[in-house]
Amino acid sequence: MEKVIVRFAPSPTGLLHVGNARTALLNYLFARKLGGKFLLRIDDTDAARSTREFEDAIYRDLDWLGLRHDLTDRQFGRLKIYSTAFYRLQAAGRVYPCYETEAELERQRALLKLRKLPPIYERGALKLTEVERAAFEAEGRTPHWRFKLSRQKVRWTDLVRGPVEIDTATMSDPVLVRADGAFLYTLPSVADDIDFAISHVVRGEDHVTNTAAQIEIFQALDATVPEFAHFPLLVGAGGEALSKRLGSLSLAELRDGGMEPLAVAAYLAKIGTSDAIEPRLSLDELALEFDFAKIGRAPAHFDPEELAALNAKTLHQMPYAMVAGRVNIPEALWEAIKPNLTKLSDAETLAQLVTGPVTPVIEDAGLTAKAAALLPPEPWTEETWGLWTKAISAETGAKGRGLFHPLRLALTSRGDGPELKKLLPLIGRAKALARLEGKTA
Repeated sequence: MEKVIVRFAPSPTGLLHVGNARTALLNYLFARKLGGKFLLRIDDTDAARSTREFEDAIYRDLDWLGLRHDLTDRQFGRLKIYSTAFYRLQAAGRVYPCYETEAELERQRALLKLRKLPPIYERGALKLTEVERAAFEAEGRTPHWRFKLSRQKVRWTDLVRGPVEIDTATMSDPVLVRADGAFLYTLPSVADDIDFAISHVVRGEDHVTNTAAQIEIFQALDATVPEFAHFPLLVGAGGEALSKRLGSLSLAELRDGGMEPLAVAAYLAKIGTSDAIEPRLSLDELALEFDFAKIGRAPAHFDPEELAALNAKTLHQMPYAMVAGRVNIPEALWEAIKPNLTKLSDAETLAQLVTGPVTPVIEDAGLTAKAAALLPPEPWTEETWGLWTKAISAETGAKGRGLFHPLRLALTSRGDGPELKKLLPLIGRAKALARLEGKTA
């Protein structure tokens, strides 16, 4: 295969949401698997809505997710490249000026709808005479510029969808340059892909129609057409459209909500594929498993509860070395409490079961008094709990819940939690004895 170069091209007009993150991730994993390059392009040609604050947030979110890029560029500094591409299309007769106002275009679309025809631009501007153009300009109108589609069928083999055919006769000629001179998405995207030698364009299926137009622009500029992969979009757990809710599923919110970046990455990489949704402890693992053939044609269902469950499972598998810089607890305590974590922030609360202070709950004073008297001398190991509780049971006749629940309440003040065979050696004899006697320790 040719050298793989892919790009993620967000606009700095808002926070990255799970849909954006999935696009970035699939590009990254594909490139990582094949030893290619992952480029970040900031699409900031919309100067009115783009902000440095959102651009900084893009870098921060991608860094949190672990997606390191090989090169970064911003479209605003590349306007000369887009102008050059535009003039080439103009010289080739593939763009033309249009003078309709938005209100006039809306009336055209409304009339087509009344006639039960598709709302396709009818190329009225191509019929204008030089005199008519001059008259429009004399009254202060400046043209917007459209790309003249071939009105033939465009075909490509999509890496996800398979053979695709789009008849450009069913499309309006896309606007490349607005009346104010600003470039819209279509031409800068193609010009950048040519300039950076992008080999594969990996994006959501909402761009399939755009791809037909862009392929014709690549060809009009005598450029190599990249390969395309269009994956299904995300929907809610019940199949409902997610687009209006994506703002509440930003990476910033997931991060602040305690989601682990590896859990988010594993979830977004696996939903909508034939792979099981399971924890992965590195992006390299996800890259090795990545394959476009695994991506289904049905929409991928994003379920926050399913992500939360995967987050917990991810923490349960994490070795101490992966969290040592993020939690201030020793390794033995981490290993004792991690099976009970749902978020890493839970670690501090669970660690207090050992470090204290714990105010014990005495449910059965007689039992806990006997238990205190039977506490063995240290040193303690994980076997200590079993030997001690057998001795208590033999002395008191208590079994099952009647034995273990009062001891857990006394030692931790909780009715559930980490395994006591692991906690007891960490609590130590002095604190255990104090708690069994009803003292805060």
